[in-house]
Order: sequence, then structure tokens, then C-alpha cells
Amino acid sequence: MKNYLFLLSLLWTSMTFSQELKQGDLIPDYGKTYPISSPGFKTDTLSKMKVVFDVNRSFAEEEPNKLIETAARYLNMHEHAGVPPENMEVALVIHGKAVNDVLQDRYYRDEFPGQEANPNLPLLDALAENGVKIIVCGQSATHYGVTREKMDENASMALSAMTALVQLQNDNYRIINF
Repeated sequence: MKNYLFLLSLLWTSMTFSQELKQGDLIPDYGKTYPISSPGFKTDTLSKMKVVFDVNRSFAEEEPNKLIETAARYLNMHEHAGVPPENMEVALVIHGKAVNDVLQDRYYRDEFPGQEANPNLPLLDALAENGVKIIVCGQSATHYGVTREKMDENASMALSAMTALVQLQNDNYRIINF
């Protein structure tokens, strides 16, 4: 009985104090975040925030790539915290098997039979509309047969992911990789 009451109290506590994910204003369909009220580590809302996300793998072919969606979370979360969109410069460097995530629908179907459409394309459109640079590694793309003609119009090809990451970091972008 004590165990039952203890578990019940834990469940009640977690339900009482849990927060709901909040839809973002910049990219409403992607990148939901938890609001954090009065954080001890304050968000600098005045400085330029330049970030590059290193996207090197994919997950489920029927869902948007979680690593790409991180850029939407970043934008929504910081905008909600008071950072003006013009103070955020975001880039994605996509390499490895993740290059398939920028394929146009007809080529995505060839790569993943049974998939009608590339679930990443609406996300890439929303990111591009918010000024996100979408950069694809030319080495990975060539290795996996992803030509410029097969890529989404929002993506541009670099010589390599290494080249893009170095150049962006030389331009004061901070790298985030998971």
C-alpha cells in the first residue's frame, strides 16, 4: 500500500509540475520547446548569435530528421526568450547519410521505396524562409549519388562538410553537434 501511495504521489507531482511543449512563432509546425520562466542563466538578447549545426546522420525515413529540426527549435526557443530574429544567423552543414534528407520527393522515393514524399522538405522550406543556410557536403553527396539536380532548391553544395564547418567557424559561427 505504501508503494502504491508513493507511486501515486510521484505521478501527481510530475503531472502538476510538468510543462507543455510550446509551438514557436517563427516555425510553428516544427521545433516545439518548453518555456523556461526566470532562468538563472540569463539569455543575452542583444548579441548576434551565429550557430552552425553539424548534421551527420538520419533516423526514421518517414519523419523529419531530428537533427535538422533542432535548428527550428533553436530559432523558436530563442525568439520566445526575446532574441530578435535578425540577431540569429543559423546554418546547417549536412553530410554522411543525412545528405538523402535534402533529396527532392521523386529521388527520395527512389532511395526509400514506399515513401511518397521526403518529410524533410517542408521543414527545409520553413528553415530557408527564416534565413537558415542549408549546406550539403559535396563529398558525401557524390559518394551517395546525390547530385545538385536531385537536391532541394534550398540546399547548396560545398566542397566538403569540413570546408563549410571551418569557413563558418572562421566567420564566428559556433558549432553545435549531437
